[in-house]
Amino acid sequence: MKVVILAGGLPSSIADESEGIPKPMVEIGGRPILWHIIKHYAAYGYNEFIICGGYKVNMIKEYFNDFYSYQSDITVDLRDNRIVLHNNITEDWKVTVIDTGLRSSTGSRIKQAEQYLENENFIINYGDCISDINVNHLVEKFHEASKILTLTLAKPSGRNVIVNIDKDGLYCGKEYGNGLDSWVNANIMVCNYHIFEYLKDKEALEKQLLEHLMQKRQVATYRHGGFWMPVETMRDRMELETMWSTYMEKWKAR
Repeated sequence: MKVVILAGGLPSSIADESEGIPKPMVEIGGRPILWHIIKHYAAYGYNEFIICGGYKVNMIKEYFNDFYSYQSDITVDLRDNRIVLHNNITEDWKVTVIDTGLRSSTGSRIKQAEQYLENENFIINYGDCISDINVNHLVEKFHEASKILTLTLAKPSGRNVIVNIDKDGLYCGKEYGNGLDSWVNANIMVCNYHIFEYLKDKEALEKQLLEHLMQKRQVATYRHGGFWMPVETMRDRMELETMWSTYMEKWKAR
């Protein structure tokens, strides 16, 4: 099962770079958020990724194109333009980076990834969300539910919209509020390939598509009570930096 990562948003406001970089390329512990997300999935045996880029997508392409160099020590012989890699540190990943447009909707970005999915079910992860989710448990829930989409829910961070869940554990819309038993959309989901029969180019996943599938009772939910953090502010970034530097990170990235 491939993992599709949505990484096409506009410039990050949580980095110091004056020219702006894609939010998924903001570094935590010297590594892009994208690397942390991929590393976590790889720990569960998921090694094929499709990154839906947009804003400065070439920065993402260059990062993976030069991945050997970033990971290893190098010697550059300037006399004959020869590069020797030392240590040869790499990962067992297959990463496809596609340019899905600067201002495309999330639905359009996923639609453009269809050609690389080979009629398979797949996972979607937004490129600015880090968690310690047990991916195997999530996928098991998806198979048990036998719905078009299984949506991961997490505990609110204090600035999220609460979702409603019916007695059967199916998604049934949003509301504003908070409470001890409140859950929010974690922007991580597993999709049946037939989702493309419902997905329209200009739709946003979290709005039109979810609402449409909800009406058909086709959105199951998986409640993740562990760590989950959308990286939205400089404070979020610094909190993750502190976790990493003190070896207290909860996601699988070492």
